[in-house]
Amino acid sequence: MDKSIHYIGVNDKKIDLFEGQYIVPRGMSYNSYVIFDEKIAVMDTVDKEYVGEWLDKLAMELDGRTPDYLVVHHMEPDHSAGIAELVKAYPTATVVASAKAHTMMSQFFGKMFAPKKIAVKEGDELSLGEHTLAFIAAPMVHWPEVMLSYEKTSGTLFSADAFGRFGALDEDDGGIDEMRRYYIGIVGKYGAQVTALLKKAAPLDIKAICPLHGPVLTEGIAEYVRLYTLWASYTPEDKGVTIAYTSVYGNTRAAAEKLGEMLRAAGATVALYDLARCDIAEAVASAFRYDKLVLATTTYNADVFPHMKEFINHLTERGFSRRRVGLIENGSWAATAAKVMRAMLEGAKDITFTDTTVKIMSAMSEETEADLGQLAGELLG
Repeated sequence: MDKSIHYIGVNDKKIDLFEGQYIVPRGMSYNSYVIFDEKIAVMDTVDKEYVGEWLDKLAMELDGRTPDYLVVHHMEPDHSAGIAELVKAYPTATVVASAKAHTMMSQFFGKMFAPKKIAVKEGDELSLGEHTLAFIAAPMVHWPEVMLSYEKTSGTLFSADAFGRFGALDEDDGGIDEMRRYYIGIVGKYGAQVTALLKKAAPLDIKAICPLHGPVLTEGIAEYVRLYTLWASYTPEDKGVTIAYTSVYGNTRAAAEKLGEMLRAAGATVALYDLARCDIAEAVASAFRYDKLVLATTTYNADVFPHMKEFINHLTERGFSRRRVGLIENGSWAATAAKVMRAMLEGAKDITFTDTTVKIMSAMSEETEADLGQLAGELLG
């Protein structure tokens, strides 16, 4: 990364659930940067729990100097909580953000919050001296006010939440798996908007990406862009089968596990998830990663088991599409789970169901095993 750009972010080791739902055993980073030039620009702030630590880091980097600008790319509170405190500490600093972001500041900090400000839009530039920030509108990636900025001299893209991942920076960051889980969970619904942003970024000579979560990316940038292109278009990343199941007394689990054994024996990649016990965000990410999905669940109150309903809702909320899907249902009487699951996926685009739907009557039988073999054959074909 350019020597004029300094990192002043923080690591959150206390957090257990990001955005109240995503399990983050590696913690989380909230990233902020400072660009030093004739003018000094602070790039974003951090979560409210760490504003004091962040301001101390900033003061140490400034070493008696005063920032000229605070550039706000995204107003979500884990990145914007320090805005008012920075303005209080450095009242001559000008806050640079999109018009929508300035509106949100009055919502977060009160209508009387009136810092020195500049509203920027697509194509605007801000000169710091040798460095120049070119602004790129990125609405709904993943909030409507989001702006990215490209520093033209160093080739650095300040990417807001794009290209972020779960994990504190002093931990193993989980690599692509945590980037995928983050993307699908946080941004996945907005594939069209991400695709539009990627087209805008394509002509840029990007040498470093500075996201608001996760490590600064200086190597393998083409691969990260390739993955984002796949994820944004809902194209399967790999060939394989995700099997997601719920089971009350173990009989549906036995069928899911048996199918997994059959597929693995034939050389297929299989990811198996017990939806009542797994990290559901990981299961969702797996369903988007692989080109085939099997849903196995018990009929429950003439519906499907609650964890399966939640899982399918997560898929459809995020634009699940372009996959082959197999169904396994269980019911001691009036089994309706397969019918309900099909109906839940009706709005998903380009979903192809297997010809075979496996029906378990209470427990596994020879007939069930034969049907599982037939389903496996279709998934392998």
